[in-house]
Amino acid sequence: MKRSLNWFNVSSLVLGFAFLYIPILLLVVYSFNDSRLVTVWGGFSTRWYWALLENKQLLAAAWVSLRVAFFAAVVSTVLGTMAALALVRYGRFRGRLLFSGMIYAPLVMPEVITGLSLLLLFVAVDFDRGFYTVLLAHITFCMCFVAVVVQSRLVTFDSALEEAALDLGCTPFKTFFLITLPLIMPGVAAGFMLAFTLSMDDLVIASFTTGPGATTLPMRIYSQVRFGVTPEINAVSTILITVVTVVVLTASVISKRASNRRSAEEQAAIHG
Repeated sequence: MKRSLNWFNVSSLVLGFAFLYIPILLLVVYSFNDSRLVTVWGGFSTRWYWALLENKQLLAAAWVSLRVAFFAAVVSTVLGTMAALALVRYGRFRGRLLFSGMIYAPLVMPEVITGLSLLLLFVAVDFDRGFYTVLLAHITFCMCFVAVVVQSRLVTFDSALEEAALDLGCTPFKTFFLITLPLIMPGVAAGFMLAFTLSMDDLVIASFTTGPGATTLPMRIYSQVRFGVTPEINAVSTILITVVTVVVLTASVISKRASNRRSAEEQAAIHG
């Protein structure tokens, strides 16, 4: 019985990964297809990557998406970390239930509702839609994901280290940056990467809040796919996959090295 259960688990895992990653692998392979037809292999070629350099609309949309994703991830990480600290460290305070509800609501709310509500807000305050409205919209929903990730890291955090630093005369501000932040940095980095990825991937909310000159890459790809998939879309998608993969791996390596270095320092301090 146990043997058959193990085979079932392995088969389910293999099928799940195949369902997720085989389409991505096919997209990458066909981005090097020499044929103009995306489903017919015509030989290996990089012609569509060179053609992509001449597609000003796709390049402009990619630049907009990268800027929005980076700034949204930075601001979301700061605000999300502050929200997580408020929920974990300050216990029960007046308005905590409302505050936590506002944090978790965008996680379960349909993106159509979020995009429409933000659109109505920008119209009501007479805020011209464009780059900054898309940025504000992405900060709004990315911040909630960062707060959840950092909160999970703070729950398992040993507060005795902070208390020791405070007893030794360290100020709360200095304690946070010297003790708390380095220890929760893996969670903060994970929140940043998640916010960056969510912002790059978003289509629905950006469609509601965008304006002239602020077309994101997902919006540009979607508008072109409606008239048929072209090899250039495969090429730009492959570049996007590569960029995200490099960012995630780099952040993971840096976080792992920092964690190992802190562990070595703690062991040295104990034995010293």
